Amino acid sequence: MQRQNRVEVNQIAAAIAASQKYLLSIQYPTGYWWAELESNVTITAEAVLLHKIWGTDQVRPLHKVEAYLRQQQRQHGGWELFYGDGGELSTSVEAYTALKLLGVPATDPAMIQARSFILQRGGISKTRIFTKLHLALIGCYSWRGVPSLPPWLMFLPPAFPINIYEMSSWARSSTVPLLIVCDRKPVFPINPAINLDELYREGIDQVQFELPRSGDWTDLFLTLDQGFKLAESLNLVPWRQEGIKAAEKWILERQEATGDWGGIIPAMLNSMLALRCLGYDSNDPIVVRGLQAIDNFAIETADTYRVQACVSPIWDTAWVIRALIDSGLAPDHPVVVQAGEWLLQKQILDYGDWAVKNRQGKPGAWAFEFDNRFYPDVDDTAVVVMALHAAKLPNEQLKQAACDRALNWVASMQCQPGGWAAFDLDNNQDWLNSIPYGDLKAMIDPNTADVTARVLEMLGACNMSIDGQNLQRALTYLLNEQENQGCWYGRWGVNYIYGTSGVLSALALITPQKHRLNIERGATWLVECQNADGGWGETCASYNDPSLKGKGHSTASQTAWAVIGLIAAGEATGKLALDAIERGINYLVATQQPNGTWYEAEFTGTGFPGHFYIKYHLYQQYFPLIALGRYQAFKGNR
Repeated sequence: MQRQNRVEVNQIAAAIAASQKYLLSIQYPTGYWWAELESNVTITAEAVLLHKIWGTDQVRPLHKVEAYLRQQQRQHGGWELFYGDGGELSTSVEAYTALKLLGVPATDPAMIQARSFILQRGGISKTRIFTKLHLALIGCYSWRGVPSLPPWLMFLPPAFPINIYEMSSWARSSTVPLLIVCDRKPVFPINPAINLDELYREGIDQVQFELPRSGDWTDLFLTLDQGFKLAESLNLVPWRQEGIKAAEKWILERQEATGDWGGIIPAMLNSMLALRCLGYDSNDPIVVRGLQAIDNFAIETADTYRVQACVSPIWDTAWVIRALIDSGLAPDHPVVVQAGEWLLQKQILDYGDWAVKNRQGKPGAWAFEFDNRFYPDVDDTAVVVMALHAAKLPNEQLKQAACDRALNWVASMQCQPGGWAAFDLDNNQDWLNSIPYGDLKAMIDPNTADVTARVLEMLGACNMSIDGQNLQRALTYLLNEQENQGCWYGRWGVNYIYGTSGVLSALALITPQKHRLNIERGATWLVECQNADGGWGETCASYNDPSLKGKGHSTASQTAWAVIGLIAAGEATGKLALDAIERGINYLVATQQPNGTWYEAEFTGTGFPGHFYIKYHLYQQYFPLIALGRYQAFKGNR
């Protein structure tokens, strides 16, 4: 590759100053940072469906959803799972349904184009289970083709191989309300009434409303489902009413004072559907709070209305603090102090679902969202601790006590294989992903390399320690997760660039000489997948096609991750990929916009690999600033 001109010191300083100025300008008055969490259109489409079912659509600006959906439709007629993916079937069916619910006729040119796209890909019968479930709610699909969820699941004890606490936190908070919905199997009248007969490729009279077969051992679950459905038809479901009551109680206990459930829209929408099935009134305070919580996730502009899957103020705030300090802002700057004290107030001191399997741990973690007492997570907690450690607050003793409490909680969450998961302990029964209901392959929350690396980075960056044997278990797990090419898988970010950067940042701080070879192999892989323009990029498709590891259009966030990882690796081993680093820095400086920001259309965050992706609108801001700041510090120390 041809070497690009080296960026001058004053250019880097100017880029840092412009970036800092932008971030400081968007801080909220109470001290936090928070930007849009963009996903695909299904979240908004399902919100439209919910309001139609509750009859609350007329008091919300849902007419603006039409403009949003039209903007998001691509030239091929479909809607995307992530930017540039060529369109996705289930996403497109849900968008089409929402437009029809909003009164757009099937003869509209956009609908004709969408219908062609959908039918080419197999129509409704080939969609995911959750799409079919939503269509069944309004009579556009039969409940016969939706998996049964018997309410007695609520009574299976934690020691039983399958119970609600063996599901991931997001699956659990979404599934418990669906126990009620799938028991009732409602078909809600809506206005205007619609059908989607035109989206069945085989013709509505030829539809086989049944669960698809795989031709392997997992078809055993289809036999079980047939048994469940037979028991339902004969009214022989054991503990049915008791299970419904237990599910209702579980839902009500986990509603936040703000109305949220689980901090995620699927759990919130499903809980609201469950309450509708149970006959709750739209003026019930629980319902009003729930609907308001969904409204709080919405973004309204002059012309459009859309709903986010989640919100990320804790995550964004912690990373911005790190970026500002890493790039030279004083640790006791008033902006940093205000943000740090806001984070301290958000520490969760209540027991959550994690305590069911973790009997030793005591509260002290942070969540992702404004309010989510039941589901704090390891990743957020580790990043917050690193942000607070870097900041200098008026009450340092209080800060240190909060960090110590967080460390103890994180240490108690270490999984048996040696790593850490996001929300739960030893939530790793992979066979649950094979049940018909689990077709998103997101039923569990096993330990992962990226979260484990974050914990180890926290230990090294904050001079913290855990039991030596447990530290070694974590390192062994992490090294065993290294791919043959030298990279690491990224569960929560796209993908191997994210994972590799995180692990290099961790190993560089934890006995780096002992793991020198692993670090060098990771750094070499990053150098090898650098793009000709000096940046790095990786497509979300790398989750489905490993040959696409490290390949994709350059983005600011992924370039920053690579630079951060390479700087850490070079400082740890003394073997510095200086040319690659400088070309990456050159890319960041060259692509920065006049107002100090960066822009990327690509999705670089991951919800469920292969099925749900996220564009964090601040990733393209604070990660480049961290990279520039660390490069500036590195150059200054040479």
